[in-house]
Amino acid sequence: MPPTDAERQAPVPEGRTRRLLHLGRAVGEMAATAAAEGARRLARGERPALADLMLTPANAQRLAGRLSHMRGAVMKVGQLMSMDGHGVLPPHFAELLGGLRDQAHTMPATQLAEVLEREYGADWHRRFRRFSFQPIAAASIGQVHRAETHDGQLLALKIQYPGVKASIDSDVANLALLARTPGLVPAALDPTAILARVREQLHLETDYLAEARHASEYRRRLGSDPVLTVPAVHEEHSTAHIIATDFAPGVAVDQLTRPGVPQAQRDHVAAALSRLSVHEFFRMRLVQTDPNFGNYLFDAATGRVALIDFGATESVSDARVEQLRELGRALRDADVPRLTAAALAAGFIAREDPQAQTQGVIAMLLMAGAPLQQRGAYDFGASDLFARAFNQGRAQFFGDGYARTPPPDLLFLQRKFIGSFMLCTRLGARLDLNEVFGAEL
Repeated sequence: MPPTDAERQAPVPEGRTRRLLHLGRAVGEMAATAAAEGARRLARGERPALADLMLTPANAQRLAGRLSHMRGAVMKVGQLMSMDGHGVLPPHFAELLGGLRDQAHTMPATQLAEVLEREYGADWHRRFRRFSFQPIAAASIGQVHRAETHDGQLLALKIQYPGVKASIDSDVANLALLARTPGLVPAALDPTAILARVREQLHLETDYLAEARHASEYRRRLGSDPVLTVPAVHEEHSTAHIIATDFAPGVAVDQLTRPGVPQAQRDHVAAALSRLSVHEFFRMRLVQTDPNFGNYLFDAATGRVALIDFGATESVSDARVEQLRELGRALRDADVPRLTAAALAAGFIAREDPQAQTQGVIAMLLMAGAPLQQRGAYDFGASDLFARAFNQGRAQFFGDGYARTPPPDLLFLQRKFIGSFMLCTRLGARLDLNEVFGAEL
């Protein structure tokens, strides 16, 4: 039986000690489950890998529950794992962590009222004709509520959890401890640079004034589009911890997988969002790097998709654009020498990397480029591409000789493109990627 609204409510734990306690319990529970499962398998004469024991469905459920309760940086990393870990984490693990994107525990009404009073003043309720205390979404950094102004405007208010910004540094430090847990990451991998980049990104995402500026700038650069829309920011109702925008009706685009949704509609949405990724990177040079499906709301009444949540928005340098343009051309042509040179220039590989890792990365890139290499529509629904990428990527990630990850900024950009292709797969879309990339390659 799914949890009730009351069961999904919990105050946000504050303070490093309290949050470390929650995280420690998650690690302890995972280790205990792994030990018990390991003992059972050894009794059967098996010799399971430690990673297989840690990354089980039961442990995924426990970890997702703990992260949902904590919210903040640790939950955000869980979301990142669900997307970036597609070739590393088992599908059940990625799926459960992916549920964190909009299914966090919510603040009790008393805590929510305290936040509203702090941001708007004691008479905050006079600001709106109606305000719904029932959130319409809840994620790692804040939850969203619907409100109506006295002049009839419908707003979505994204309200930041109290203490989340102050807990970022301690959460990331706690995650560094978690990364030492055997079986979770390769022993040779130093996560310091990645966690530093995550910490920087989270500080940006909790700066709601900056996010409001990003949303307005993104809306300006996107301009008029027949399918895509960005809700306007209402500065008069926005604060350092609340972002007010036009209310965008619709459901997360992955809901289009429900029975009865026409193939043409799924293809239409997948094509629009894939073209958006290309347009953002090559033309707008402003990329929203968080491709969680909940950030795209499909309105069946209009056929349009609203783009929301611009906390993870990054400008892209001309140099990076040209590096990845060259990489895309090499992938399209399946030109291994050219691809190797492009991957080296971009930072996906380095001259000092072990040969096995370099060969593995190039093989993974070639595999990922399969939809681009095909002439005509690629049937994502019939493809086993991501299953094969999972098997190869995880074997390499946990194998001997794994030494490094690409530069952190590449991981976030890569996450956007991977997210777009994952959406195509989820929707079972049929899409001509050569047409999507058009003249950019």
